[in-house]
Amino acid sequence: MFNKILIANRGEIACRIIKTAKQMGVLTVAVYSDADKNSLHVHMADEAVYIGPSPSRESYLLGDKVIAAAKKTGAQAIHPGYGFLSENADFCRNCAAENITFIGPPVAAIEAMGSKSAAKNIMEKANVPLVPGYHGDDQSRDIIKKAADDMGYPVLLKATAGGGGKGMRQVWSEAEFDEGLEAAKRESMSSFGDDTMLVEKYLTQPRHVEIQVFCDNHDNAVYLFERDCSVQRRHQKVIEEAPAFSMSQELRAQMGESAIKSAQAIGYQGAGTVEFLLDIDGSFYFMEMNTRLQVEHPVTEMISGQDLVEWQLRVAAGELLPKTQEQLVLNGHAFEARIYAEDANNDFLPATGKLTLLKTPIESEHVRIDTGVRQGDEVSVYYDPMIAKLIVWDENREKALQRLAKALSEYRINGVVTNIDFLYNLATSAPFKAADIDTGFIEKNYDLIFHNDEKPLVNELPIAALFLILSKENKAKKQAKESNDPHSPWCNASAWRLNEANLHTLVLAHNEIEYTVTVEQKRQGNDAYYSININGEKFDCQGEILTTPHNDDTIVATVNGHRSQTTFNHFENSISLYRANGVFNFTHILPDCGQSDDDDNHGGLVAPMNGTMVSVLVKSGEQVNKGQPLVIMEAMKMEHTIKAPSNGTIDEIFFHEGDMVDGGAELLAFTAEETTNKESE
Repeated sequence: MFNKILIANRGEIACRIIKTAKQMGVLTVAVYSDADKNSLHVHMADEAVYIGPSPSRESYLLGDKVIAAAKKTGAQAIHPGYGFLSENADFCRNCAAENITFIGPPVAAIEAMGSKSAAKNIMEKANVPLVPGYHGDDQSRDIIKKAADDMGYPVLLKATAGGGGKGMRQVWSEAEFDEGLEAAKRESMSSFGDDTMLVEKYLTQPRHVEIQVFCDNHDNAVYLFERDCSVQRRHQKVIEEAPAFSMSQELRAQMGESAIKSAQAIGYQGAGTVEFLLDIDGSFYFMEMNTRLQVEHPVTEMISGQDLVEWQLRVAAGELLPKTQEQLVLNGHAFEARIYAEDANNDFLPATGKLTLLKTPIESEHVRIDTGVRQGDEVSVYYDPMIAKLIVWDENREKALQRLAKALSEYRINGVVTNIDFLYNLATSAPFKAADIDTGFIEKNYDLIFHNDEKPLVNELPIAALFLILSKENKAKKQAKESNDPHSPWCNASAWRLNEANLHTLVLAHNEIEYTVTVEQKRQGNDAYYSININGEKFDCQGEILTTPHNDDTIVATVNGHRSQTTFNHFENSISLYRANGVFNFTHILPDCGQSDDDDNHGGLVAPMNGTMVSVLVKSGEQVNKGQPLVIMEAMKMEHTIKAPSNGTIDEIFFHEGDMVDGGAELLAFTAEETTNKESE
């Protein structure tokens, strides 16, 4: 076994590898950029070496600097994690040249699977079933388009060197082909330095099921069951689970054996994942093989009881696989939810900022959190916006799903917008509970997940209003206690009034719809209660906010005789209520005191996030139509297209290609075309 290893990565995966290495008594070396000099993985490692500026192309992607750091510190092996250099054949080759063990597959295997088109050729020869498509060397636009036309739309364009959903575009019609191809090639070149593409038939109702395989250097190979990764946005996984639902033992064995056949066809060693598309008729097709540890590997660890990072180190050190196929036992069910700094309500735009509050669920044998950040850390524009992975386990799917919902409701992050509410809504939705899932799940259930069904909020609005009133009272009591005259009536937020009812009028917004709520405090004997009026409907309410050390985010409310507990998150003017059927987000609309300026943007279009200007598609003075792409920005390795909000004219452009842009900055001056409402004249 190695005495010391270097981890050529950052964030959550670097921390994950360090934990296992420490348990094995192996010393660790971290590498870091300017942005990561005070990061968690640097503090956890035994040593750390600076390798360059914040952009990954100037630090984490520079293999020579990483190898130099390994030689400087005496590290015998390098663990690449996932992303960055993990599937870089040249880096693997250079490690071997310096007599440093690459904790991963051999060069030939990386090269074989590094190109999706080459991989499909290999799998075809190995009799592994393939999705119909074109993956040839001729990369002319006409050849690729003819292949798409011949197989019929929809098709999926994919970067052959891609991964993580980057360099991929669904094309639903011939008219969309050119725009989709250019966008996929541009994103692929930016992420991987290679814009070679393949095109394959897009299955409309497939599941994404992948098999975890492991091979040693002694011709042994096993599969550690499967993961269902069908729930995706932008071709990136959101919630993964293991084992896959509705999976028969026969189908599991068939897919497992096909996965091992795929690995053996390229002389594989170490941890790998063979990804399949599983169609509704039970047929499955090879999609790709990832020659590295997967982001979602913890769910496999939870159901198998194995530490896959430990397996990686042992195999790389020349040891036999720790278990045979017969010794591997599937136990229970696990979910992984990826917690991102992103705005799910705004097309999942990545977000940046400081984690001013970070409160996680309590970890146990049922709950695990893999993260690379702490409270006070910055979510940087330079890297993937993942904050953590929340992993839960229980004896079956239903119980594990209950644990996932509870853990998500206990997660608290302030300072940057996250997808926690979105994940909770998804996990508690009826179709997800019923495992009515395919890769189009989010699109099919969008209105349900985002509560766009305009359902009356008769159960949620009274609790939100009650929470605000109780919060106001608790604040008044605290201020009174700290004042010189705690018994002064001016410090009392109760029903004390002189010949006047205690009325509060609140305005709460949900999905941009405003609701006016009137709250009157009354008494019945010695007990105070509240009469809440919403659009003429009255609710008699009582409640309290629990403020014990372990329960400072729960409201116990009785509404018309129905008592319930609701977990909440309150930050500034936002209130999130975690209910059994999802999260309901309310904004407390405060009175306008004349300080807001509705004309701040002066008809301009602003950057939705911090990022880099990739393309400017228009010129000053140009007439544009509603929905026309104007500029393309890139942040955290993802592209975002800003489109014209209406017909109009581009007056001035303030940024050029390659410029760094701050979120909220005005990108261009835009004058909307004047329209005449003839009916009103």
